[in-house]
Amino acid sequence: MSAQSEPEQYDSKEAEPRLQKFWEKEGVYKFDEKSKQQSFRIDTPPPTLSGRMHIGHSFSYSQQDFIARFRRMFQGNVFYPFGTDDDGLPTERFIEKLKNVKSKDMSRAEFIEICLKTLKEVTPEFVKDWQNLGISCDYDLYYSTIDKNVQKISQKSFIELLKKQEIYKKELPTLWCPECRTAIAQAELEDKEQGTFFTTIKFRANGKDLLIATTRPELLGACVAVFVNPADKRYKNLIGKKAKIPLFNFEVPIISDKSAEMEKGTGVLMICSYGDKYDVEAINRHKLQPRVILNQEGRINSGEYKGMSVKEARKKVLQDLKEKNLISEQKSISNFVNVHDKCGTEIEFLPTEQWFINILNKKKQMLEQGRKIKWHPDYMLKRYENWVNGLEWDWNISRDRHFGIPIPVWTCKKCNKTIAAEEKELPVDPLQTKKKCSCGETAEPEKKVLDTWATSSLTPQIGLSLVNDKINLPFSLRPQAHDIIRTWAFYTIVRSYLSEKEIPWSDIMISGFVTLQGEKMSKSKGNVIDPAEVLKKYSADALRFWAAGSSLGEDLDYQEKDILTGQKFITKLWNASKFAFMNLEGYKQEKPKNLEIMDKWIISKLNNLVKTCTGSFENYEFSRAKSETEIFFWHTFCDNYLEIIKKRIYEPASKEEKISAQYTLYQCLLAVLKLMAPIMPHITEELYQKYYKKNEKTKSIHLSKWPEFDKKLVDEKIEKIGDEFIDVLGKVRQYKTKNQKSLKAEIILTIEKEKMNVLKPVLKDLKAVTSSREIKEGSFAIEFI
Repeated sequence: MSAQSEPEQYDSKEAEPRLQKFWEKEGVYKFDEKSKQQSFRIDTPPPTLSGRMHIGHSFSYSQQDFIARFRRMFQGNVFYPFGTDDDGLPTERFIEKLKNVKSKDMSRAEFIEICLKTLKEVTPEFVKDWQNLGISCDYDLYYSTIDKNVQKISQKSFIELLKKQEIYKKELPTLWCPECRTAIAQAELEDKEQGTFFTTIKFRANGKDLLIATTRPELLGACVAVFVNPADKRYKNLIGKKAKIPLFNFEVPIISDKSAEMEKGTGVLMICSYGDKYDVEAINRHKLQPRVILNQEGRINSGEYKGMSVKEARKKVLQDLKEKNLISEQKSISNFVNVHDKCGTEIEFLPTEQWFINILNKKKQMLEQGRKIKWHPDYMLKRYENWVNGLEWDWNISRDRHFGIPIPVWTCKKCNKTIAAEEKELPVDPLQTKKKCSCGETAEPEKKVLDTWATSSLTPQIGLSLVNDKINLPFSLRPQAHDIIRTWAFYTIVRSYLSEKEIPWSDIMISGFVTLQGEKMSKSKGNVIDPAEVLKKYSADALRFWAAGSSLGEDLDYQEKDILTGQKFITKLWNASKFAFMNLEGYKQEKPKNLEIMDKWIISKLNNLVKTCTGSFENYEFSRAKSETEIFFWHTFCDNYLEIIKKRIYEPASKEEKISAQYTLYQCLLAVLKLMAPIMPHITEELYQKYYKKNEKTKSIHLSKWPEFDKKLVDEKIEKIGDEFIDVLGKVRQYKTKNQKSLKAEIILTIEKEKMNVLKPVLKDLKAVTSSREIKEGSFAIEFI
């Protein structure tokens, strides 16, 4: 065997795109749907189309790809499709910003046309970011959450649940985003801290001032009642009487209710329609008549403050209260408010008619389903359970927007009948299709669209459709980040339970976030790292090496030094392989009759490494597999073994002695490349193609067999000899360095009797690697000649 001519240094800029084209051309990651072998099936997260991959994507998708690549080598057939999540509100906001348009300012048809045209323009480059990172999906198994096939699946599921009476339509006070002008679900809420005023206002009751503290004075005009605690002696005489609202001069009942906390503020509670979820509950509980003063744009809809935004009205109401001496006390505070996770706008509660999926009556079942799944790391199950236990509303799946999958129903206004589309009509847009009721009336089409999560929760079913349902639920794995346990994980579990009474996957692996100097990255902070720039400066393998430095579920700080460490590892792999195959010149795949002791030593060490790495990857502990392989390669293999065998290769005492070293060198390096292949796919493929493919036959290292642990090759006695050998070698090196001598400087080495007895079988190798003219027995000593 001879090493091919090659450049002095590995050029990732040239190699990575070339290898990615090779993988695509050769169909290395193609799923074989005809295979009878049990496949490993991944419910791949379709990234939200946002222009370009961000650093969080590169982090979490690298981690799931480590598992996909390992399973492909370890198990064989891997189902790993790729999709993009490009329907619904996130895409609308992206396109509105990109094209400088507003969906509400144009017709639905016009805006949809812009969206579809823009998606066609930007999607190829977006997908290319994942390919550039080396994500080993089968890109022929591609879907978009707005394509016709997915629309059909989503609409079919909606109709099935409607028939099962698991979906209903009702007018309720719902979470509303004034910026996006749509209803949203509980899972789309985020907490945001802000500064505000806590103002104690003078109401009038029973001829006296009744003090009530609030952070929302702009809702005085929406007040429908005042609550006092039945145990509060201060206000017992007011129960059943009326309170006059300052500025607005209408009266509301004073009601006894335990929700009024005696220690909070003045102990009196103002109930408005609707300040928060507690107002919604209170109004329903006492059957009070709502007085809604906000429209869907978040503006006051009547009276003196008509047309003002919430913040404008708050400022003006406070000013008017102050002028009329109606403020008793005011102080600045910091409080948390619910905002919409898509835009950061404070949400309101507005009565609107929406579509819901029943989930509040299924908390017990959802907890049971969650516990049937293996969570990695296992403590993430608690986050899921906390979310389920904290649910307060059914799942709102409808959105008052233009771009999304249409809800496939019509309503007859005459007989109030809901008419669902037939399966053969799907996908369908009710606005483009007329439907008559059995009574003869033309039914009114539903204008709302489905929320993006109502479709993304069906990714297992979408995946199955790509291979004509030739695989079944549950999938093997769902990889995702911890921030969407409450949405994607929960909603997918809900839909699989409602449709199939099955868990969607047997395992779920949860990744963390990327931070910069301990802070979560965000555009507003200006602390965002662009992975495209990292790839341009370094390489995909170096970025993936960094991503493997975090234990699953843990956040990882982005530090350039970690990328540099990855780059150094690439260089070391290249140089060590080049050196190894210089020493394999003429080696013809011969297997020695007997291995030399130090060859047995490293093979024993290697087998223990294989056992550790295999178990680690099976348990999603890729960081351990990476670190153990890294230590073995740098120290055991490069620092020690390569030096130990030089003499036996250059000046062998026998042909068998040389073959023992060459065989071991060949097998050890190949195993290291395979163990690192899931994490650093490009450099390992390049070295495999240059040095191993001719003999190994398999067209790609990523289709080669994962190294197998062989218990018979693990020998504790041999390892003890080898470890003593390395200990002595380390001391000799340290002594020579301390005395500023070359490592090749000749010495006379004296070793204690006990160690000498252990090292007798390997004295020849020890003598060669330490440049010892003589090794004597006695007190440990090193003497330069």
